[in-house]
Amino acid sequence: MALGYAVVATVAAAIVVFAFQNGTPVAVRFVAWSLPSISVAGVTLVALGAGVLITGVPLWIQRRRLRARLRATEARVRDLQTALGERDRLLLARPAAGGR
Repeated sequence: MALGYAVVATVAAAIVVFAFQNGTPVAVRFVAWSLPSISVAGVTLVALGAGVLITGVPLWIQRRRLRARLRATEARVRDLQTALGERDRLLLARPAAGGR
């Protein structure tokens, strides 16, 4: 986990350095949409933010689904453990068959 934080911090630092060194205005056009003058840093940060959202939202949804499945499985395990304990208690309480 610490390695992941170090990688993210390094990438973030590189993006900040890139943004400060590339403040030159550029024209951006996409299909029918255009911005006549925006800095390269702004374009980069917007693209980075869009990438984070595009990848982050599906991962967040998947994580929520997996947590729900985990909670359901844990509940099922508790139920089975309770049933097993009850069965063992009944088996131990029953008198031994064939014993004289």
